[in-house]
Amino acid sequence: MEASTVLRKSYGSVGGGELRSANNSSPQPIHLHPTLDALDVGPHAFRSSVPQPISQSPETKTLDVSQNRRMQCLSMPATLNSPLLRRNFSSPGDKLKSEKHSTLPQSYDPSLCTPMVREKSPDHRNGNGVENSKEETNKNESFLYYVIYAFVNSIMCLPCLYGYASVIFNHAIYQPHINALSKLVIFSSVIHQCCFTLFSTLPFSIGQVQDAGLIFLSAMSNKIASRILEDPGGDAEDVAEVILSTTIVLLGLATASLGAVLILMGKFRLADVVAYLPLPVVGGYLAFIGYFCLEAGVALCINDTIMKPSDWTLLLDEHSLLLAIPGILSGIALTAVARKCEDEAMLPISMVVIPVVFYIVLFTGGWTIEEAREGGWVGETSPPVPVVDLFHLVDFGKVRWDLFKDLIPTWLGMTFVVSFSSCLDVAAISMDMGQALDTNNELMTVGISNFVSGCLGGFTGSYIFSQTIFTYRTGCRSRWIGILVGLSFLAVVISTVNFLEITPLFFLGSTLIFIGFDLMYEWIAEVRHKLLLSEYLVLLATFVAIQFLGIDGGIGLGIVVAIFDFVLTTASVSSVSRIRRRSLAFYGPQERAYIENNVYSMQYPKILILEVRGAVFFGSSIQVLSNILDAAGINASIQEKAEISRVNSPLPHHSRMNSIRISESLSPASISPGTRRLNRRQENRKESDKPKPVSVDHHMPRFLVLDLSSVSNVDASAARGCFLQLAKMCAARRIVVCAAGQNGRIDWIMQTHDCANHIDAEEMTSGSFDKNQKIILFDDLNDALQFCEKILVAEKPSNLAFKRFEDLAGPSGEITSISLSTAFTHFIGVEPDHAKALEEYEKSKLSFHTETRYKLGETIFCSGTNADGFYIVLSGSVVILKDGNRSDNEIVSGAGKQHVITRRNIIESGQVSRILSVGSIFGFVDFVLQRPRTFSVVAGAENVLIAKCHRDGLDRLKADNPAMDRIVDKVLLLCSAVELASRDP
Repeated sequence: MEASTVLRKSYGSVGGGELRSANNSSPQPIHLHPTLDALDVGPHAFRSSVPQPISQSPETKTLDVSQNRRMQCLSMPATLNSPLLRRNFSSPGDKLKSEKHSTLPQSYDPSLCTPMVREKSPDHRNGNGVENSKEETNKNESFLYYVIYAFVNSIMCLPCLYGYASVIFNHAIYQPHINALSKLVIFSSVIHQCCFTLFSTLPFSIGQVQDAGLIFLSAMSNKIASRILEDPGGDAEDVAEVILSTTIVLLGLATASLGAVLILMGKFRLADVVAYLPLPVVGGYLAFIGYFCLEAGVALCINDTIMKPSDWTLLLDEHSLLLAIPGILSGIALTAVARKCEDEAMLPISMVVIPVVFYIVLFTGGWTIEEAREGGWVGETSPPVPVVDLFHLVDFGKVRWDLFKDLIPTWLGMTFVVSFSSCLDVAAISMDMGQALDTNNELMTVGISNFVSGCLGGFTGSYIFSQTIFTYRTGCRSRWIGILVGLSFLAVVISTVNFLEITPLFFLGSTLIFIGFDLMYEWIAEVRHKLLLSEYLVLLATFVAIQFLGIDGGIGLGIVVAIFDFVLTTASVSSVSRIRRRSLAFYGPQERAYIENNVYSMQYPKILILEVRGAVFFGSSIQVLSNILDAAGINASIQEKAEISRVNSPLPHHSRMNSIRISESLSPASISPGTRRLNRRQENRKESDKPKPVSVDHHMPRFLVLDLSSVSNVDASAARGCFLQLAKMCAARRIVVCAAGQNGRIDWIMQTHDCANHIDAEEMTSGSFDKNQKIILFDDLNDALQFCEKILVAEKPSNLAFKRFEDLAGPSGEITSISLSTAFTHFIGVEPDHAKALEEYEKSKLSFHTETRYKLGETIFCSGTNADGFYIVLSGSVVILKDGNRSDNEIVSGAGKQHVITRRNIIESGQVSRILSVGSIFGFVDFVLQRPRTFSVVAGAENVLIAKCHRDGLDRLKADNPAMDRIVDKVLLLCSAVELASRDP
């Protein structure tokens, strides 16, 4: 990211503000990058309150509002639709103004051309000489326009490039060659600008050596110099040439390899990978760049070296302080101008005024340039550096290639940071333009420029966000801008004039101080309002760590702290809450009343349903277990608490020392005078450690049902330390634990660690589940609740007599099928006369329903189809699917792929929402509301019999038999009540 931001009013701030750009008539929101979305850095973050309008031709077409909106909709992809950016993209005043008078923005040709105006008629094309002269004049004015703004861009860039050279080569060994090295940095910017002009989709883009990789390059150059000075090898006399050759070649190689990585990332569309680098860590690094630029700027002012905090004591010298004060004040002035002034021309004007004022004061005060040089105000004289001398800086025979391996860790950090910042640059440019850009394509452009620059001995670079947006807002949309900027840089390289001899050092230092102030304010002060406290502490920790551990160690420590913060935050997000649900089982009136009043009693429920959210892992398992026990009213015994602590301890459960048997005669107790007293104490401890029977509270729930549908992950530690312990503790208190809604990974890991299992139908009917020491797993919550409810209904007091579907079962215990009239009469409990009338009407040819059989997995209806009826399960079961792909049942363990076999595997696509059994009614909500189906349903067993009540048949029933129609209405009303009861209020 171009954190230098030499045009501050165009720079994206993390603080407040609102965008008013030349293209603010577009209301379309842009979704650009996950990190920017998380930080909420939108167009509202740009401070420019008065835009520089795009130059409009008098002949520009004026559009009506509706036509303009149609063009905007056609020009913007429909997928780029972020509500966050929609809210902040334009102010109400801008929208009002655009509706009053909307104009078509001036278009541009991506080739070398001037801004286009509307197409002329044949008369204009073949007009007289006056028209041709006007066209020629417009072309000349346009080219002059490009020259002016190219000159402004060069004025803003060149001082920064000299400052960057002093930062990269701040070791004393490089100072005799600083003039040539500065030209090498400028030449590298020429290469970057040429590449961006040729390959970027933005014809007005500005690119040069920038500050994102600055500290890494400086660290590499210092490491090379230090290693060679420690071990000069056989060329001790030419150690300076060895260091210079090695540094230029290895830094170029690092830049070229960085470019190759960026090209591959863009080619394979991996731009979002860089988002995995935590933003607080990047922010801490950028804040350190600001501090480093502040150090380098002050060091340039006093013509000395400031590399560590103790070097700031140099300012205690009166003369050094006098040299530093003008640079610090100038840096503050540039920061104020960039942040406060609305006129975009004020910053380049200020950068010209500062050296002009210096020379005015110098000559009016009667001082000469030589006296200023002796006082340290301007650079020392040095021989001119012709451009051919740049090719003599490197002697490949003296390059220490063995040092490249020592630069790899720093290179890796530079790759992440530069790619991350480049993506942010592209995203910020896209937001300011109000147009979608292909981040991967622009990343390839950055990679090409770095690859070419590195091959020619250059340094890392990227888009200069502030100057690219500055050029865009001026209306210069031609590639001539980039060509002219590159030519101006090349002129400085070719020139034999040493600009360091005539440029005030405090002015060059002030540009770095300006960058330092801006970055530190941006990433230490303003960012506080956009980060959580824990994230902000990670940022500060990274910033401080880099000071003492270096870039590699500081960023590495920052990532570790960010991971630790993530673990703590994720652990705190995990929650357990009680919910009130009911199954969709088909009960009669008496059964429903018993279930509501006894099974789901508000004070002492026999079925307690707890919803677990978040990730349950080693950092949150103990807390989740504690919350579940508290909600269930379970008090852990001393032995149980010790077992929980032992299982969750990171220490080995069976230490090697425990397996070593020590002879009693050699033990300390055998020779101690208090042996008997010690033995009695040990016997008493053994008695107290024996497990005691756990008291069972009769108010505890009979079933504990865990809804795991909102749990994203369960690791091995949580499986053993939380769920296995919960199953053991509940089994000791005769509480049956059920879990439902878990994904395939959680299902597999809980079964693998013997804390849960699935039970078949025989175990359900035989009651052997009561002896189960594990959690019983179900595919969905409705299935689990239906299981628990039926068990409790079967255990009803003897004075209650229910007529259940199970009573209709055959010798095998299975319900083969029921009739529609049986389902209705059982569900609503109608009088015998009404039940008989319903059976007779069902057998008549005028029946309002049809019956269809389905095979396992066969579709009954799909989402989006016409809801022309509702359905009743007469035999078997059905599976309701919600939108989305079915979760993958293949789990990769240390032993390879593991396949999870569950009931969900019968479904080819979709995610299981509910499983309905015999007597269940479904599809009635869409039927009543007369809307398309909102879900899909498939058969969940072989030979499923489904009854469908058609709308046409029900209309005939209403006309022919109103009493029977009222029965159907009552059924639908009760179904709606059960549906509502099955959801959390």
